[in-house]
Amino acid sequence: MSGPGLHIGANFDSGNIEVVDASRADDLQLKICVDAGGEHFQWFHFRVTGGRGQALRMRMLNASQASYVGGWENYTACASYDREHWFRVPTRYAGGELVIEHTPEEDSVYYAYFAPYSHDRHLDLVAEASCDEKVRYERLGATLDGRDMDLLVVGEPGDPRIPLWVIARQHPGETMAEWFMEGFLERLLDDEDPVARELLARATFYVVPNMNPDGSARGHLRCNAVGANLNREWETPTMERSPEVFLVRERMRQSGLRFCLDVHGDEALPYNFIAGSDGVQGLSPAVVEARHAYEAALVRASPDFQTEHGYPKAAPGEANMTMATNWIAKAFDALAMTLEQPFKDTKESPNAETGWSPERARKLGRANLDAIWAVIDRLG
Repeated sequence: MSGPGLHIGANFDSGNIEVVDASRADDLQLKICVDAGGEHFQWFHFRVTGGRGQALRMRMLNASQASYVGGWENYTACASYDREHWFRVPTRYAGGELVIEHTPEEDSVYYAYFAPYSHDRHLDLVAEASCDEKVRYERLGATLDGRDMDLLVVGEPGDPRIPLWVIARQHPGETMAEWFMEGFLERLLDDEDPVARELLARATFYVVPNMNPDGSARGHLRCNAVGANLNREWETPTMERSPEVFLVRERMRQSGLRFCLDVHGDEALPYNFIAGSDGVQGLSPAVVEARHAYEAALVRASPDFQTEHGYPKAAPGEANMTMATNWIAKAFDALAMTLEQPFKDTKESPNAETGWSPERARKLGRANLDAIWAVIDRLG
């Protein structure tokens, strides 16, 4: 929809916005579109053209009904002219609306909840990794929209190597998860990196960079093409509702599993932290000890990671077994963890220009190899 000289659109990969009124640059009225299933929304991604030099004031009219209203507190929206460098712009939550104010320096500018990770970039990541002689590509099957479920098997599978899984972006709007994966894979495939080299002598990595390609392309926050929250599907997935989980779960059973890191993002908390399989009964003491050792090693490897703040721990026997970390830990008696990153910034090490950013997520992905190396002897 256009006003004088202005146009707002989102008809592209991961685009999400409804234009209510774009007749005035200082009062652009917008709504965030709801995921399939009608339950969740918070992700937005749109383009404004023709606004160079104009003081834009963009109002998200339905922000008070978003999935995580607490996520708007101290949040600043992301913007980019070239879709490579993303910076933060003045944003406030007031009167039930999210208000973004920015004067573009160019005639084309993108705004997003977090720096997007496009399906094309995902395909480039998979293609580049697949060209490495250490990697074998597997197509696990298809999503409900017909997209490929991509798996990268890094290293030689089978005994005596330890099967380690890393999955990301069950919730498609948590794009920092795939930026994390980019850094993780870059280091894992670096022949000159001694940690990566020694890990691949001991282990095989099964990597799913994007668990929810349909939701990613559709501009969803949490759900797949039919409204399934994949991180609530692990106990009883089906090919009709959650083929993404069904296919990955079956492949895990084939490979075996001693470790799984499920990478996410959190709307409200300004920290990087791990949520483990607290509340899952019957896990061996070695699994619990390995988690503590992993977190301690990651604190040493990255000052952006911390252990003081996170989710409340579930009481014994109270774990939600529909979630990946809990189901995997129980099914394999293995170290399974959810790693959360902020949409906002890290409170203790903020960056005013970029907030938590793609580059910082990539670096955290790289740092996690140090933590895996620290616990590899506990996983065999």
